[in-house]
Amino acid sequence: MRRFVPLFTLSVLLACHAIAQPPNGYPTIGKIHRENPGLDALIPPNATIEVLASGFEWAEGPVWDKAHGYLLFSDIPNNSIMKWTREKGVELYMKPSGYTGVSQWGIEPGSNGLILDPKGRLILMEHGDRRVARMDTNGGKNTLVDAYDGKRLNSPNDGVLKSNGDVYFTDPPYGLPNRGEDPRREMDYCGVFRWSNGKVTLLTKEMTLPNGIAFSPDEKTLYVAQSDPAHALWKAFPVKGDGTLGASRVFADVTAMVPQYPGLPDGMKVDKNGNLFATGPGGVHIFAPDGTRLGRIETGEATANVAWGDDGSTLYITADMYLCRVKTTTKGAGW
Repeated sequence: MRRFVPLFTLSVLLACHAIAQPPNGYPTIGKIHRENPGLDALIPPNATIEVLASGFEWAEGPVWDKAHGYLLFSDIPNNSIMKWTREKGVELYMKPSGYTGVSQWGIEPGSNGLILDPKGRLILMEHGDRRVARMDTNGGKNTLVDAYDGKRLNSPNDGVLKSNGDVYFTDPPYGLPNRGEDPRREMDYCGVFRWSNGKVTLLTKEMTLPNGIAFSPDEKTLYVAQSDPAHALWKAFPVKGDGTLGASRVFADVTAMVPQYPGLPDGMKVDKNGNLFATGPGGVHIFAPDGTRLGRIETGEATANVAWGDDGSTLYITADMYLCRVKTTTKGAGW
């Protein structure tokens, strides 16, 4: 099990990795692949992948708190949420974050995806407690949803907030101690759900392992990642007027890359112009709205998720034990 270590130990800890140690600023890793000239309008030629902190077990679910100017992200195996600020670096924000039981609960008990609603309340996809929960302003938690049709959820993984307040989320079995074979599993499928004003709706169960999820800027398309090594892809669903989904199409397929690179389709975010920044084998894949591949941010590690932060132009990246960032010339949707 890895433990959190301060940033100043990075050069020692990561000596076996391809880390560049600049004379000033943060160390850097990996490289940016430019597969289409369109990427130059999104990521400047001199952009680097900066390592802000390291030593996590599995960093996931980053979200930027605009009101307070800090980043929150999950360390799932450690059942913790961490906070990063420019002034103090990384601090523990919440523990436990996703499992409040008294017995051991597998290797991924903590929170995964994190969302902030318009009131600044944190919404958590909780593995061990198998629910979507929301923090109260007084520090307590409320369960938004933990079951559908009388059956417990598998382990909510990632979520996205629609502008009307609805929460769309994915429910693979990764948080169960024995995952898909766990005897405590009550559903025989992995769904994509919507929570709306206390009611939960199953939107689709066609995906084998739904994972990351994001809306296009106009909310007319819902993207869902499938972290299945045999069918590693992203689907695009038209969003109907009532918030349910129409027939899907394959947006991009990277199954052929799985044997070559670490990682699977996982978390993603969309920029203001609808370009998709989606983690997958080999890092963060960048697609134009029509599916054209623009490039890839290769961290060298299995890359879990991304979030826009600062003024909306910084892409924060959780990649296994690393918290990273890349400065861009675009901005996230909603900024």
